Amino acid sequence: MKNELMVGGELSERKKLILRSVVESHISSGEPIGSKYLMTNSDIPYSSATIRNEMAELENLGYLEQPHTSAGRVPTGLGYRFYVDSLMESYKLTATEIVSLNNLIRNKMGELNSILKSASKLIASMTNYTSIAVKAKNAGTRLVEQFSYMLLDEREFLLVMRMSDGTIATKHIRTEIALSDDILRKLSDVLGKYFANRASEEVTLPIIMQAETEMGNASSLVSSVIKAIYETIGKSEEADINVEGMNKLLEYPEFAGVEQMKQIISMFENKDDFMKIVESADDDKVNIFIGRDGELVDHSAFVFKTIKVGGKAVGAIGVFGPSRMDYSKVISTVEYLSQNLSDGGAVGLLGDALKD
Repeated sequence: MKNELMVGGELSERKKLILRSVVESHISSGEPIGSKYLMTNSDIPYSSATIRNEMAELENLGYLEQPHTSAGRVPTGLGYRFYVDSLMESYKLTATEIVSLNNLIRNKMGELNSILKSASKLIASMTNYTSIAVKAKNAGTRLVEQFSYMLLDEREFLLVMRMSDGTIATKHIRTEIALSDDILRKLSDVLGKYFANRASEEVTLPIIMQAETEMGNASSLVSSVIKAIYETIGKSEEADINVEGMNKLLEYPEFAGVEQMKQIISMFENKDDFMKIVESADDDKVNIFIGRDGELVDHSAFVFKTIKVGGKAVGAIGVFGPSRMDYSKVISTVEYLSQNLSDGGAVGLLGDALKD
């Protein structure tokens, strides 16, 4: 007969069932969970006495804890970790959620900062937690590797630049001459010939004059874009963190205390410490930090995934909330959005334009 405490060095199936029920019940209610609650609100086919004994053993093993002597039990960081790694079922995004995410991915074509900010607002509204968007630091000089364009109307176009650090930069330019795809296609070729992979100090007047000569009747376009190029190349940017839905934390009892909120605000304000959490993470998977992991504040969790352009991590999108957050939904949402932004969404669409 199998030992019901541990099977093969792991929790028994009975303990897994009870632990999952406790975690999911606590996520839903926010209250300590007792055996009577599980008997009434779950499909556990065991007696109240059996459930109590199993919960006591789970507490001894470090998966549950009892906040008050007479209260039920709540999951510990270890309990949440085991739930996320071994017990949680995948959340299937609803049709409405997918439409909202896809609309963002299709329509928000612009620089990374604006894309991340829009994505952060959407995730905060979808999950009812605080969302975090992190833009990675651009170290040293950036060069334009490739130029392209997007024609907006007869007098306006979007200059699209793929940078040497893998990011996409855009500049909205209005001109005095009538534009066409042929003119802008030629402009892209001329810019690539004379200005691609050049630092600002290498862009000399003779080079600018050669580019203007090659553009012929549309030579004024060169002077229109030179300022945009100068503003973009060699620009070193610090890491930036955008926080949306901070007020949502006040809805959770875990963060009702003034000291707890002070710690959270301090954590967000100290960008260097917060960036260490992101930089220490795995670029290829959804990262989940619970409780004191990565020096988070107690009773909190941070779920995020990096966004890559050209194989390089350029930022991250994630969710911060109580340790009893709905991990399944949060993970599915973050993963869907980050993958699509990396592989052909708002960031990728601009990159694709450079391939044409």
